Amino acid sequence: MPPYTIVYFPVRGRCEALRMLLADQGQSWKEEVVTGETWQQGSLKASCLYGQLPKFQDGDFTLYQSNAMLRHLGRSFGLYGKDQREAALVDVVNDGVEDLRCKYVSLIYTNYISFADYNLLDLLLIHEVLAPGCLKAFPLLSAYVARLSARPKLKAFLASPEHVNRPINGNGKQ
Repeated sequence: MPPYTIVYFPVRGRCEALRMLLADQGQSWKEEVVTGETWQQGSLKASCLYGQLPKFQDGDFTLYQSNAMLRHLGRSFGLYGKDQREAALVDVVNDGVEDLRCKYVSLIYTNYISFADYNLLDLLLIHEVLAPGCLKAFPLLSAYVARLSARPKLKAFLASPEHVNRPINGNGKQ
């Protein structure tokens, strides 16, 4: 039975660096995969420190907070520098990585939109009118137009007579 257990959702998320470290160090571990349904039931969440996963077990020692887990294993496997100064430098690098991770998390989990998105959407929709199908060769742009155009209030506006019947240009060319 492996001494390590990772309790987490079925994603890479906050545990993949931990898994990579264990794999690279030749360690085996057990995964306890938590489904969204199980998490929503609340009993596991209530038992977790800060009400969060991941949860990591090293034998009878339980840790929460992914960076604490990495530091623990870093010390255990001699991956935390040769002295306190090197350990402090490793912390600096890891904290920088954490800053970047927070920006990534904000990017993928935040539903935000800027005024520039409306400007770009307008231009791309005009291109579609002037050259129907012109975005087909650009799947990311096509997906972008579809995603923004599907926002409920914007979708209603784009389908409204005020928008549909308004000329694109003042010179009559379309």
